[in-house]
Amino acid sequence: MAMNHREQEYRRMAARSKYQRLYTHLCGLAAREWRTTFSEIESIIGFELPASARLHRPWWSNQTGGNGHSQALSWSASGWETAEVNMDTETLLLRRKTTKTVRRPSLDEAWPVHSAGAWPEGLSLSREDIYEEGT
Repeated sequence: MAMNHREQEYRRMAARSKYQRLYTHLCGLAAREWRTTFSEIESIIGFELPASARLHRPWWSNQTGGNGHSQALSWSASGWETAEVNMDTETLLLRRKTTKTVRRPSLDEAWPVHSAGAWPEGLSLSREDIYEEGT
């Protein structure tokens, strides 16, 4: 699936941000999930996380559309989202974002078949009856 202009721009922003090393790391992972620690993230990015990362759960929130903080952009633009964050143990689970697929209804769902019931007794649709042939 081709990326639109906005998604390409978010990736460029993430690749130039303070958290670009995290972005690059996540882009290189082949797994569907990555369980990690705050300390491991610090070793990847090369600096300490701000105090708010350890004090406020919203720091780890997923954000859509590139609106928000550079740390969220780093995982979002690389195709990941935070799935579990444990502030007490300073651990988190990042999971690859799933693409939302739109399920198309089948023809029978869109236009359900309704029975008209049984033919009334004595009703005939023979050619002779319709065109009164042969009389």
